[in-house]
Amino acid sequence: ALYKQRRDLFVPKLRELGFAIDSPRATFYIWARCPQGYDSWGCANKMLDEAAVVAVPGSGFGKPGEGFVRFSLTVANERIVEATKRLAGLRW
Repeated sequence: ALYKQRRDLFVPKLRELGFAIDSPRATFYIWARCPQGYDSWGCANKMLDEAAVVAVPGSGFGKPGEGFVRFSLTVANERIVEATKRLAGLRW
């Protein structure tokens, strides 16, 4: 129930920010397609460098992961809200 709550908080915000994402059913990770023009490392680095938000480059999980980043839902709701605010300030 806790991860579902966090998922339901984070996924809509990521969609509003332009990430293509399916809502996972039962996991504490979210996979999001990188914005157009970014590979997984470029996307993750931009979020880290410019918004201090950590996402794992999908390419680290093999070729099928390229073009995606993975977010964790293992932090408190307040941190998820803060991450979405920081990400909203990025220009892709």
